[in-house]
Amino acid sequence: MATRNTETATSASPLPESMTASVLVRQGELRTEQRSVPAPGPGEVLVRISSVGVCGSDTHYFTEGRIGSFVVEAPLVLGHEPAGVVVALGEGVTNREVGQRVSLEPGIPDPLSEQSLAGCYNLDPGVRFFATPPIDGVFSEYAVHPAAFCHPVPDAVSDDAAALLEPLSVALAARAAGRIQLGDKVLVAGAGPIGLLISKVAQLAGAIVTLTDVRAERLEIAGKYGAAHTFTAAEQPPVEPEFNVFIDASGAERAILGGLARLAPRGRAVLVGMGADTIALPVPLVQGRELMITGTFRYANTWPTAIALAASGDIDLDGLVTSTHGLDAVEAALTAGATPGALKAMVHP
Repeated sequence: MATRNTETATSASPLPESMTASVLVRQGELRTEQRSVPAPGPGEVLVRISSVGVCGSDTHYFTEGRIGSFVVEAPLVLGHEPAGVVVALGEGVTNREVGQRVSLEPGIPDPLSEQSLAGCYNLDPGVRFFATPPIDGVFSEYAVHPAAFCHPVPDAVSDDAAALLEPLSVALAARAAGRIQLGDKVLVAGAGPIGLLISKVAQLAGAIVTLTDVRAERLEIAGKYGAAHTFTAAEQPPVEPEFNVFIDASGAERAILGGLARLAPRGRAVLVGMGADTIALPVPLVQGRELMITGTFRYANTWPTAIALAASGDIDLDGLVTSTHGLDAVEAALTAGATPGALKAMVHP
């Protein structure tokens, strides 16, 4: 394979000119392509991607071709939960090193936008986010990214765990939105990777967690991820207003309405899961109990905490991984979630 050096970047050795990427050509159709290895610009680094987690949004783009107003209208590289190794530095980068292992925070905001200046850069309307049309993701061998959003990880954190700092960040944002504290009784709906991580983060904050899902096998490892109690739709106990906090990680209307009904007065509901576009809000219930309902959109300023939790062993991210796939088997990775017992599929470029 031909190699090249660039004038604007420094690297330990010549870099390849081309790389393999898995591309969503259109709804339901993937192909591998050879693309040019990008060169890092000022403030950027080039990362050789080692591991990428498969998110439900990736699967949704593959099967449906869209999520809400985001529509796949041109070939798109999926994948937004990456980790890798820095292999080249762009001009002006002094706080990262070639050979450094990093976890990539996938959204690039405008640093001078109103929301960024307020500390909520995830809400910047102009944010460029991996694998959100028309921005390519990282089911590829290499990617360039701002150095500031490539977070160094210690050796105690594996490549897969470094990639899964992204869903852990979703969980940390949900905990913050729910203002979970010592002694809270928390109900989490949805026992996929996000729901399990929310459960664990809530437990670490001192809460007593109940986790529910329609699939019983998903609840088999709930105790390992912080849940003191579980139930399925078939086992649903009587509805009582017993929880301080309800967090939905399912996106299912039935789960959302059921969770709201179980909130005690002044209870807090956080909507994390995507799927339900519009639901009939039980206004008398919300008013009569003075319920507080909010959503979360990704995360901001979460990576340092996520890295510390993963490195300490307080949260087992590797335990979520149930299958691994190469770039030539991304379709299998995207559909692995339908397999009984599956939690997290990983792509290893």
